[in-house]
Amino acid sequence: MLEQSIARDALDAALATGGDFAEIFLEDRRNNTLVLQDNRLEMVNSGRIHGAGIRVYTGLNAVYAYTNDTTREGLLRCAKQAASAVKQRRNSPVQAAPFVVAQHPNVHVILQTPSQTAARKKADILRAANAAARETGAEIAQVVCNYKDSEQDVLICNSDGLFATDRRTYTRLGCQVVASNGSENQSAFEGPGGMIGFELFENRIDPAVYGRKAAQTAITMLNAPQCPGGVMPVAIDNGFGGVIFHEACGHSLEATSVAFGLSEFSGKLGQRIAAPCVTAIDDGTLPNEWGSENVDDEGTPTTKLVLIENGILKNYMIDRLNGKRMGMAPTGSARRESYAFAPTSRMRNTYIAPGNDDNEEIISSMGDGLYAAKMGGGSVNPETGEFNFAVNEGYLVRGGKIVSPVRGASLIGRGSEILMKIDRVGRNMTMAQGMCGSLSGSVPTNVGEPMIRVSSITVGGRA
Repeated sequence: MLEQSIARDALDAALATGGDFAEIFLEDRRNNTLVLQDNRLEMVNSGRIHGAGIRVYTGLNAVYAYTNDTTREGLLRCAKQAASAVKQRRNSPVQAAPFVVAQHPNVHVILQTPSQTAARKKADILRAANAAARETGAEIAQVVCNYKDSEQDVLICNSDGLFATDRRTYTRLGCQVVASNGSENQSAFEGPGGMIGFELFENRIDPAVYGRKAAQTAITMLNAPQCPGGVMPVAIDNGFGGVIFHEACGHSLEATSVAFGLSEFSGKLGQRIAAPCVTAIDDGTLPNEWGSENVDDEGTPTTKLVLIENGILKNYMIDRLNGKRMGMAPTGSARRESYAFAPTSRMRNTYIAPGNDDNEEIISSMGDGLYAAKMGGGSVNPETGEFNFAVNEGYLVRGGKIVSPVRGASLIGRGSEILMKIDRVGRNMTMAQGMCGSLSGSVPTNVGEPMIRVSSITVGGRA
């Protein structure tokens, strides 16, 4: 992708005005999207993203510039632009060290490259999901199915001598279904995917199952009464249920906020921050999972990082620059949307590890409360941990029995308090795919957990 001699010249140019460290991130990505709507294939789109970003450190400050001109002249021009913002003076500039090509295993084997797969086969996946959703019930008013794949080649090199490359292949199906009774609408979404090729649809998922699942959720919520509000126990199911840990706690464990003291968990390593039944992990090494990589966007090998072990805070997610601020080593957690973004610490595949409780017992022993089968979006303040999340699919529990679906529910609380109130953790953990937005753009992340129970939490409702 880039000759070492050109990369070395660009790094030296970036350091010429007194920088301590320089880095180049170059990517070449091919994207394909198909959209089926109103029983017709509405869009078939292909695109390419190509460019490079150059970052220069001076102390604990960083300057970032990027360009889509990756010729020698274009990279030198970009490097000089970044260097022009560095005001530090040195008797002699730092010189980039000789490159050592990084050797790392590729744990994400691709069996069917998406770019070599016929568009007809991709369209057939959408038709199968669409047909299954529409056959679920007469209330289904609209179905939009999309197929996306991308193949991204990246090169990361820096003035310490790192020279690393990686190839990342992503494939995903999306099913958005709307159910209507003429006066009200309810929608539901399913979006399975992975860092995997087209074999996703042969080895892992049946598109009809996910189309039907989205439709069933939309119909169930359309006919459900409003959820009552109040403080009550809540059981949160696996897969999408993991979004509550991701948002309410995960962001507060990223060095992006921890390094500046802007997290409720800053300075709490080794302290108890959760109930003893809670172990939480962020793992970028899982083969072919949506949030995985071989190396992060700074060229650091990805890791399996235990964040919380039996309730004790063990690690933060750390990128290189924030690691310097914290005096801690990077954890392979630096990520970015594209070359147009400087990297920062981000989650990868983040989940609460399986526990020892039985799902049926979790429900039967909770008395009156709420069973949140699927979580939706919301908002969180990493500094305080305060959050508010929608429950996309919920069920009322009375006397330890699920009695009826309810809609309009939300969960309101504070991350540190919720972690301490988890009193049950089930045995079977599953993950769900999403896109997470932060300072470095939108990146693929998995959220997951077994069924968990929070002994008491504020439920927002309308009944």
